[in-house]
Amino acid sequence: MTIKILPKPFLKWAGGKRQLLPIILENYIPTNFETYYEVFLGGGAMLCALQPSKAVINDSNQELINCYQVIRDSLELLIEQLAIHKNEADYYYQIRAWDRKTDYHTKNCIEKASRIIYLNKTCYNGLYRVNSQGQFNVPFGRYKNPSFYDKVSIQALSHYLNQADIEILNMDFEAAVSSAQKNDFIYLDPPYDPVSETSSFTAYAIKGFNRDEQSRLKQMVDRLDKKGCKILLSNASTDFVKDLYSEYKIVTIPATRMINSQSQKRGKIEELLIMNYEY
Repeated sequence: MTIKILPKPFLKWAGGKRQLLPIILENYIPTNFETYYEVFLGGGAMLCALQPSKAVINDSNQELINCYQVIRDSLELLIEQLAIHKNEADYYYQIRAWDRKTDYHTKNCIEKASRIIYLNKTCYNGLYRVNSQGQFNVPFGRYKNPSFYDKVSIQALSHYLNQADIEILNMDFEAAVSSAQKNDFIYLDPPYDPVSETSSFTAYAIKGFNRDEQSRLKQMVDRLDKKGCKILLSNASTDFVKDLYSEYKIVTIPATRMINSQSQKRGKIEELLIMNYEY
């Protein structure tokens, strides 16, 4: 008997949905839909779990989207590049410094993808973060024997991205759903509304995601709802989000915050699932 290897996220990403997938998949996915849209792709846990036959995936982070494109188009060359890396602090900081040099634009897409995956697997707490200049600024993690990549699962992801009808975009979230039609399923997992003034984490991209952006997202949701799209949105359990989406179905689910630079701030929290369809 052949055992099918399922693709899974190749990066640890802030806001990743791996821990919530069983709850979402069992209870809150539409029974049928046409094209699947995911415009805040991140680590792609939902995409890997659903494996829709037709999808439009997007993220505003160009480095991240480059990784997906390279995994789809140049997997073997990427694996060769990943095999070169070393778990050494001096080497880590040399690779991290690439985006601080004027010749970074001369690096090819495979080198850039290999760099991001390597840094993600060896940096402190697996935290993707850039400074105001867009430069990766997480320190070395000092792990004893980190795995830079899972060859089998990354091969499975490459196979899926090539076999299915997947459009990969790198643009603003509104532009990414412009082609959505009735009965398409749109999953939205934006940067979360902060539960406190000190808890916001939007530094995975140069531009943050403030409440003006949250409101712009809500206006987009309203337009998609009128089109007849099926929408599922994840966000933090804050009064602001609850008020913003008060006319939609809202479910509160338990979650665990896995990524925070301070260990005492990791732990149990509540998140919201917001829908415009019956479940």
